[in-house]
Amino acid sequence: MVKNVSTEINGKPLYIETGRIAKQASGSVVVTCGQTVVLVTAVSTDEIRTGIDFLPLTVEYLEMSYAGGKIPGNFFRRDMGRPSERETLTARLIDRPLRPLFPDNYHFETQVIATVLSSDKENQSDVLAILGASAALEVSDIPFSGPIAGVRVGRIDGKFITNPTLSEQAESDMNIIVASNRDGVVMVEGGSLFVSESDMIEAIFYGHEAIQPLLDMQDELKAQAGKPKRIVEPD
Repeated sequence: MVKNVSTEINGKPLYIETGRIAKQASGSVVVTCGQTVVLVTAVSTDEIRTGIDFLPLTVEYLEMSYAGGKIPGNFFRRDMGRPSERETLTARLIDRPLRPLFPDNYHFETQVIATVLSSDKENQSDVLAILGASAALEVSDIPFSGPIAGVRVGRIDGKFITNPTLSEQAESDMNIIVASNRDGVVMVEGGSLFVSESDMIEAIFYGHEAIQPLLDMQDELKAQAGKPKRIVEPD
């Protein structure tokens, strides 16, 4: 059954939908803001991987050429080629806040894959992918101590902006991505132009507050469509 939740960020509606696409995955969601659409799937095997003492988690972020209305020009730009630098760095942005939230003894092969289906070249897909990764895990049966979410924080004329568009970013003197849960910030990435330390700290706290409605969305979606979580036996 298809379930939807929504909120508003920077005056723009943001939607999360589950139950329509990738139904065979452990959890899947479609995140939409403007005309930017990201599909995120989470899958975990049923058989434990023996002989390891770490979480075998793979996170991928894929920007399909058709999402921007393009046709790849050569082999290395084809969608089946090696990932671009941006794709690799964005996958790491998704991985870093997620990885610590799995049980320490969860040794099942797990994949989280974010695929950009459409890009309007204004609303950026990386922060939508972070949100979608958490939401996909939340509605899945995979044990996960979420939710988390990520937002981009910009500042124009001294005023903070949540998830600025690309045109707004060109006027901003900072560009940071903040990821957090209810309790606090779990990741910060980005940079700024001659911004004081106190202003950066204020921006981080601003991002943490802006994330709270995104956590509420995920709680609502989990209540509507979440699967019972697997029981992980202690070591």
